[in-house]
Amino acid sequence: MARVAGLPVETVGRLRCPATRRWAQEVLAETARSAAAGADLGDLLHDLVGEESEPAGDGGAADITATTERRRLLRLRREVFNNRLPRDPDADLALVTARSPHIGSLLAEWLAERARLTAREAEGTVLMAEELARTRAELRGIAREDRLRKGVLLASPTLDAQLDSFVRSDPARPDKRARKAERSLLSYLYRTACKTSPFSTFTGVSLGEFTDPATPGPHPRSLDLDGADGGEWTSHPRLNVLALDRVAEAVLADPARRADLPVALASGWGRDADRVRYVRRWVTAGDDDTAVTFDTVTDRLFFLRRSGTLEKMLRLFEERPALRYGELAVWLAAEEGAGPEEVEQYLSALLGLGMVQTPTLRTGVHDTDPLRAFADALTELGSDWALETAEALRGPIRCLAEFPDAGPARRRELLAELRDGLRAVQEGLGVAEPRVPQTTMYEDAVGPDVRTPYPAWSPLLGGPLRAVESVLPAFDVTLPQRFTLLGFFLARFGRGGRCTDLLKLVHDFHEDLFDQYISMTSRRVPFDDHGRYVPEENWLGQRRLRQLDDARSLFADRMKELWARDGEAEEIALDAGLLAEVADRLGDAAPPFSLYSHHLQLVEPAGGAAPSLVLNRSYGGLSFPFSRFAHCYEGSEAPLADRLRDQARELQPDGSVFAEVTGGSVTSNLNLHGRLTDYEIVCPGETSSVPEEYRIPLEDLALEHDPAQDRLVLRSQRLGREVVPVYLGYLVPLALPEIPRTLLLLSPTSMARVDPWGGVPASAAADGVTRRPRVRHGAVILSRRSWNAPAAALPLRSADATDAAWFLGWQRWRERHRLPARVFATVSGGGARGGTAAKPQYLDLDSALSLTAFEALLKNADATVTFREMLPDEDDLHAVSGRGRHVAELAVETVGRGRPAPAATAPAAAAATDTAGGDR
Repeated sequence: MARVAGLPVETVGRLRCPATRRWAQEVLAETARSAAAGADLGDLLHDLVGEESEPAGDGGAADITATTERRRLLRLRREVFNNRLPRDPDADLALVTARSPHIGSLLAEWLAERARLTAREAEGTVLMAEELARTRAELRGIAREDRLRKGVLLASPTLDAQLDSFVRSDPARPDKRARKAERSLLSYLYRTACKTSPFSTFTGVSLGEFTDPATPGPHPRSLDLDGADGGEWTSHPRLNVLALDRVAEAVLADPARRADLPVALASGWGRDADRVRYVRRWVTAGDDDTAVTFDTVTDRLFFLRRSGTLEKMLRLFEERPALRYGELAVWLAAEEGAGPEEVEQYLSALLGLGMVQTPTLRTGVHDTDPLRAFADALTELGSDWALETAEALRGPIRCLAEFPDAGPARRRELLAELRDGLRAVQEGLGVAEPRVPQTTMYEDAVGPDVRTPYPAWSPLLGGPLRAVESVLPAFDVTLPQRFTLLGFFLARFGRGGRCTDLLKLVHDFHEDLFDQYISMTSRRVPFDDHGRYVPEENWLGQRRLRQLDDARSLFADRMKELWARDGEAEEIALDAGLLAEVADRLGDAAPPFSLYSHHLQLVEPAGGAAPSLVLNRSYGGLSFPFSRFAHCYEGSEAPLADRLRDQARELQPDGSVFAEVTGGSVTSNLNLHGRLTDYEIVCPGETSSVPEEYRIPLEDLALEHDPAQDRLVLRSQRLGREVVPVYLGYLVPLALPEIPRTLLLLSPTSMARVDPWGGVPASAAADGVTRRPRVRHGAVILSRRSWNAPAAALPLRSADATDAAWFLGWQRWRERHRLPARVFATVSGGGARGGTAAKPQYLDLDSALSLTAFEALLKNADATVTFREMLPDEDDLHAVSGRGRHVAELAVETVGRGRPAPAATAPAAAAATDTAGGDR
């Protein structure tokens, strides 16, 4: 899957100040020459001062004159040595020439050069003013870009409402409001042209395919983004699922409407002696007034005493599983002889405790069109109020349907209509103060498919990336948790043991050990103040956990050795022997079966230099690059979800099946996706939309220890096969409820972020700035060059500085520390301003507007800034459209050693078999 920036990178080049940059380079070069000449001249003046005779000391006129001239020479020497033009150069020149014509001649040359430098410095004020006005005018023109405006509308409706006024404002005299809008717009522009995080039209996605035959031409790895349809993007909007949760809450709050809802007992409940046990789930509502929010879900094993009334109700549900709330209330009133108020109190309590549930209005993970699915569920209820509500939702459905083909102005109207329609639905259900999430809609943008010949990529994707994968387990933050579960199981059931009550096992694991373990490890610092590796908590004495510690410690030690040897270089190379040594130290701590997704950027240098791949991030799991975007391909001849499901069958290990772990009802659009596996594990309290024969309830699963491989095996008793849990959502698995999160400790899901600098001492600070070189293995770059500096060490604008002097200060600082012109800056240390400041922000050091926006991120002197080189830089890009070059990132899925390669019809971005090695 190619993730492609919405605008060509040339767009931001229009905001640079090339004339002022050239001026700054010339001034800095001339300043350096003048300073060097001044230092030499200062030594001669020092000698000249030394030749001056001491005053006689009688206080006469001669003494006064000698003292005055000596002081003038000392002052002149200091000014020349410090490269400052004297206040009275003619008088000083006459004074020196009278004592030494040779030194006077040298001084005359220096003064002339320094005067020319002063005049050149003054020219910067005019240049800077002209280019600031020009770039501000350019920004106002760029603000009309369709892809930028469409993305801003969804990301920041407030800014979108200001942009028309901003575009009409005078770029030569921006007021405070215009400057604020300018900074916000720049942030979104850089996100659209320089980054690859999919959101609306800021970044689109294209399904990619590695083809077999090499494509002729000088750049065989280049991606043509225009495709057969000229590069047009298609829009795929979806309603924020939280908006539907608010409607469902309004329905449940009304007893009359609640009576029409089907009810069910919490799935997976069971009788336990004198108690009923089930999983109780709590939902904490997110903040509707924030741009990004979702409800959080937690679950716990819960018990209710088996009273007579509850026991009768359990038998009723066993006999009549399809009940409505009102029918249950009538039955309860007749059975117990209770009045309506008492019945309602009892059933409300069971609803609140989660023992009785109303699953009809929940959004499921496979509801790829959640609004339409919600309206259909209401229609199926058949009640008058349900039909009226479903009809009222037709307005929002129409807004979503019209949205893709609408221009920015009409989109703005549609969003307003959508919000008004959702409020009206809640008001129709009796809500006095309707709540609609600030971000009402999300959009994915899809470009034409892209193809590139695999033979051109195999030297990059084959050996080097495979070698990096061999050490990824050392960086996996979830691996210690897996070994902790294994140790807990062995302590309870022994080697070769078997557990058929997974619900109790999960409950005991968290209650007795894991929650405290997580609390302890969350405070763990991987390296102490001396750079020594701090081992993981190993309460159960796990051998593999010690192997993991050994591998991590070894890697850190080898990096320290390389740092001591090559720290001054631009790059540090990790050879194959180092990675092999770390992989060997891992031993069987590395999982035997791996599925990785890598986010990669190709560096294709101009001039024919060897290409490189930058490894941005790696994830372990099935179909990760594709699951979130599969809904965009539902109408195609071969829907992507179907192709991914076919591929999953090819990839699952022999004798096993992949089964999805969903995490329950959806609280974020990030978890919506099509059905990508045949089977689904249904945890207690969850419902499933897959056919009955493909549901694997938790009570059907047994956990066994395989002594031969010393691993835990999850097995379906009905299927008689191993079950490999997989997670297909985009929320962090650690945020899932307790049961699915524990099941994923048995899956190929992993989170490995390579940090080669852990425990390695920082470089010696130069004016407060420390640096790190690039780190690579073969063609794969693991870490970009970086610089770290406190805010106090940066050449920030002072109150009395002119624009030109401030810009010159940044260029001087950049050259002093050898930063490239384009970097990404991350602000940390409590000194960041704004919700996105802690994320990497594009910074163009040749643009005064970019520098101004960056400085606005720094809240106070406590801020620390990490600058990382932009790699690939704009000259190294390989994705091209008719408008120019685009920043692009490839999300590539690879299959571990010894496993089947994807079938010929599998999704394109799954890595093809490596013909050189035959094991990928």
